[in-house]
Amino acid sequence: MQTLRWRIATWYALLLLVVIVALGVAVTLRFEQILRTQAQEHLVSTLQDISRATASGPGAFGFAEGDVLATLANPDNLEHWASKTTLIEVDDLRGYPLSKSFNMGSIATFGQTGITPDRTFTVREVQIEGRPYLIAAALLTGGNTGVIVQVGQPLDQLYQAFRQTQVSLAAILLIAAIAVAVLSYVLAGEVTFPINQLAQAMREIGSEGLSRRLRWRGRQDEVGALAQAFDDLLARLEEAFARERQFISDASHELKTPLTSINANAQMLMRWGDRDDRIRKESLETIVAETASLAGMVNGMLTLAKADSGDAIPKEPVSLTALAREAVNATAQRAADKGLSLQLEAPAPSPIVEADPALIRQLFTNLIDNAIKFTDHGGVTVRVSSSNGDAIAEVQDTGPGVDPSELPLIFDRFYRTDKSRSRDVAGTGLGLAIVRSIVRIHGGHVEAQRPDGGGTLFRVRLPRIVH
Repeated sequence: MQTLRWRIATWYALLLLVVIVALGVAVTLRFEQILRTQAQEHLVSTLQDISRATASGPGAFGFAEGDVLATLANPDNLEHWASKTTLIEVDDLRGYPLSKSFNMGSIATFGQTGITPDRTFTVREVQIEGRPYLIAAALLTGGNTGVIVQVGQPLDQLYQAFRQTQVSLAAILLIAAIAVAVLSYVLAGEVTFPINQLAQAMREIGSEGLSRRLRWRGRQDEVGALAQAFDDLLARLEEAFARERQFISDASHELKTPLTSINANAQMLMRWGDRDDRIRKESLETIVAETASLAGMVNGMLTLAKADSGDAIPKEPVSLTALAREAVNATAQRAADKGLSLQLEAPAPSPIVEADPALIRQLFTNLIDNAIKFTDHGGVTVRVSSSNGDAIAEVQDTGPGVDPSELPLIFDRFYRTDKSRSRDVAGTGLGLAIVRSIVRIHGGHVEAQRPDGGGTLFRVRLPRIVH
């Protein structure tokens, strides 16, 4: 298996090598261009010197009629401009050689120039006797006479310099490739070493050691951020496992009480149900009540599971006031049975929210039921209003209120504020947990407060559809 270190080193080395090779090719081509340009400029400069020396009139390549033909036709005169690497040939207008510098040796002629009346200057590269030459030719005219002057330079030295440059660059590229490969491997090791340390530390943390933390003390870079994110993940996992264990423990405890009662009453029915009508009636009533309690608890757990799973729920625009009114009407008799008032305060217009009507109705019902259970005198008030982009729903009671230290915990599953008193209050212990889950899957927020006047205030904020 190819490691991350090798992959990083390989791609880093390839990238640098591509850049170096491209730079080498560009330098080589540029160097060749410079050499050719210098050779051509030298030939053109020689032609200009010949033109100036033989011309009396204006123009770069013009000369006056006189002894020019005789001057350029004399090879001895050409030696003034010829050198070891500069060869000169003078042709008539038909292309026949008139003279040439002595250093041309056995070279008979540079060949056809391509000079025409419309094309008075050419530069070409030719092969003569197996050697490359760069030839510049110009038409020199004056009066009714004219000549074609060709200046040539062998390209052997240019090609030799070019080859030497290529060899030097190849050697440099080879050394650079080796250096880049080694450096890439070292740098990749610097990058992957802390990752390997982090992976080793992660492997040492098992499901039984979620309390451990990496507490990374290396460089605070991307790896440090990854280590911190892993510590945060461990903290969330530890908290989730603790909640799960607590939930299982609480659920077991909550289920144990009604099951024990059902079992005891079933045994009483088996022993004395046929002989005592009162025992049979009371036992059956208890079994029915405890079964209903179990059903409510299971339904609550299913609702929580649905909310926690993140499954998409169907939503539609609904009136928050209308749903609150339905919940108030459904719980009005329970409030009346305890002698409590139950009223709805919802000034028009009603805020509209994107929600599942059944779940929002259950949210109101759970909050109102909770308020009725723990209120002995006074009443319960339900309010619906709007604030900026939020729809606000509040349920306030006149009960004893919740201790401030317990306010952050009352939305936990099976949490009971007054343990001794709440055992006598009917319920599954999941109502407020269901409220929080419903609010969360609708993108809202719920909080509980203890107002100065007493009682408990629950406030729900949901995103409002703004028209």
